[in-house]
Amino acid sequence: MTHTSSRRNLALFDLDHTLIAGDSDFEWPRFLIQRGILEQARYDERNNHFYEQYRQGTLDIHEYLTFALEPLKRFSRAELDALHADYLEQHIKPIITRKARELLAAHAAQGDEIIIITATNRFITGPIARELGVEHLIAIELEEEEDGRFTGRVSGVPSFQQGKITRLQQWLDERGLSMDSYEQSFFYSDSHNDLPLLKLVDQPVAVDPDDTLRAHAEQQGWRVISLRD
Repeated sequence: MTHTSSRRNLALFDLDHTLIAGDSDFEWPRFLIQRGILEQARYDERNNHFYEQYRQGTLDIHEYLTFALEPLKRFSRAELDALHADYLEQHIKPIITRKARELLAAHAAQGDEIIIITATNRFITGPIARELGVEHLIAIELEEEEDGRFTGRVSGVPSFQQGKITRLQQWLDERGLSMDSYEQSFFYSDSHNDLPLLKLVDQPVAVDPDDTLRAHAEQQGWRVISLRD
């Protein structure tokens, strides 16, 4: 069944440094360090290495995820969920901006299909999407044991760079939809790593963009906005 009658818009949102004024994948280990779960000196050296690669657009996502997901293997899902509840209150809610909530509300009021599409994993981002009132989330999926414990491995294609297009296409295919099912498509992002998807939509919007994305957006005449309060 193909849903083409409503012809509503598709509004895609990156999460980190776009809907939140920070990086959820960076804040999670900061939280674990504060709890004494991670050793700061050892963690920071590796994380800074990967973050610089991300900024340069050269990140090996699989190498990074092997590193970043390791702490999740140490805990049951119940323990992780309890930790995440504190993390959400202490580290994420304070960096969700009023302008971000207002923009989401404006798209919702128009009846648009809203999807958060992020290169951060679903364990971290699922509760954040719920806090933002967004039903649909495309995130990096994690492999689980039968008891729900994470293995530290990724399931499927990571939603990073070109992978965001792959995962979006899978999401649409599962619902009998295509980009043409929508009147217009929007994508809001801060990062040049999202240029493949930004180039695909009708309305690319650079949100508090990095220097590379800002230069490209200005050259192409794309909208540039800020969601910082």
